[in-house]
Amino acid sequence: MIKQSYILILLLWANLGLAQKDSIALPIDSSSVLTERQIGEDLNKKYTGEDFDYDVKTGESANLLNRFIRWFLNAISSTFGFDISPKTLLILEYIIYALMGVLVIYLLVRMFVNEKFSAIFTQKARSIIDLDLSEQHIESIDLDSLMEEALKNGDYRLAVRYQFLKILKLLSQKHIIDWHFDKTNVDYEREITETQLQLEFKKASYLYENIWYGEQPIDASGYAKTDLRFKAVENSIPR
Repeated sequence: MIKQSYILILLLWANLGLAQKDSIALPIDSSSVLTERQIGEDLNKKYTGEDFDYDVKTGESANLLNRFIRWFLNAISSTFGFDISPKTLLILEYIIYALMGVLVIYLLVRMFVNEKFSAIFTQKARSIIDLDLSEQHIESIDLDSLMEEALKNGDYRLAVRYQFLKILKLLSQKHIIDWHFDKTNVDYEREITETQLQLEFKKASYLYENIWYGEQPIDASGYAKTDLRFKAVENSIPR
């Protein structure tokens, strides 16, 4: 037992000696001078380009529409030989998204409201307010005299307006529609129950809105064709 203790002590002493021999003192370099690193002002210019733009989504992180738009714009860039910077590319994407949003709104309006797109932004396209219609009933206005005066002055667009108002007047007199100055032509179309009359009114309404609200130029020849369409509506109204 004592012999084994001596052997163990000798082994520990030998390991301690080897450990002391392996300890190496690190030299201190007192001759070196530390220099502060300066960042140049042209750093942003040196590290520009798509490789250094970490805000742009590429690959799987971008959705299918985003990747298609980038592919399309890059194809245009390659075809015409000019480069599109990442910021310009992003702006063009936003413009395309905005145009797509406007298109969706237009389609929804046409589908559910069945009125012109300008009806969203203009009070004129939603309601019929002139000739003091908000102050008096349409049946009390002498539209024939106003129409004759407009034709005499060669104002065919205004004559079309008066002639269409005359159709509304006749429909109101026959109690086919319940006229109100704030109603739209679509409202009146829904109030007409007779199928053929409703169809003729829809055609005349479309023609009127394109000429009046769309500010389409019209001459004597064009007015004659419009007059035939409006007369077809008047002839469809029960006497």
